[in-house]
Amino acid sequence: MRTWKHAGARLAVETWGAGAVRAVLLHEGLGSIALWKGFPEALAGRVGGRVLAYDRRGHGASDPLDAPRRPDFMHREAEVLAAFLEAEGAGDAVLVGHSDGASIALLHAARRPVRGLALMAPHVFVESLSLASIRDARERFAGTDLRARLARYHRDPEHTFRAWNDIWLDPAFASWTIEAEAARVEAPLLVLQGRDDAYGTAAQYERLAAAAPQADVLVLGRCGHDPARDRPGATLDAIASFIERCA
Repeated sequence: MRTWKHAGARLAVETWGAGAVRAVLLHEGLGSIALWKGFPEALAGRVGGRVLAYDRRGHGASDPLDAPRRPDFMHREAEVLAAFLEAEGAGDAVLVGHSDGASIALLHAARRPVRGLALMAPHVFVESLSLASIRDARERFAGTDLRARLARYHRDPEHTFRAWNDIWLDPAFASWTIEAEAARVEAPLLVLQGRDDAYGTAAQYERLAAAAPQADVLVLGRCGHDPARDRPGATLDAIASFIERCA
């Protein structure tokens, strides 16, 4: 693992495979490089090139945030992503995002050309199911071993959890939506959604597909919020095939 410096902060970066960068992975709201587990290596093997991932600030091995998040934090993260792609010479890669990471990829593609977007459980607006599950996560963080489990993947699990949980439950975030930005995306889109996702209903991908009609939607049974974990074979097959189609 290495680090990349952006705006005075050190962000952890990992690479799998060799050759041209075929995909850049963008993790979820409580995610990190380590939480991708074996998916990046398997994807690199399938697409025959390099796969990159980085820990956003406040996650994994990256530096902590220096201020609370604001409602436009994903828009700001899209600017970090643009700088990362330029620094890595990865502007031609397919963006593979999960949850918040998928939303960040959409925001990037609304403003810049992208080869393709493979999005797992993207958020395009705030819905009551998401907020109920996030409130439940706050209770589990206080009363279960969730803190200890997050400590395996984040240098400061308290910081990581609070930064994610607090902004999603902030009343100022309740009206957040990126449907207008999604309508500006011209790149090919693959959307994967678990039928049993506790953080988003079918309305998420339905509104996304209405805004971006080029989106291919794959709904996976026996799958929650994390397709790469719950349905690894089907998810790898779908994303690897999509990347090849975008070549």
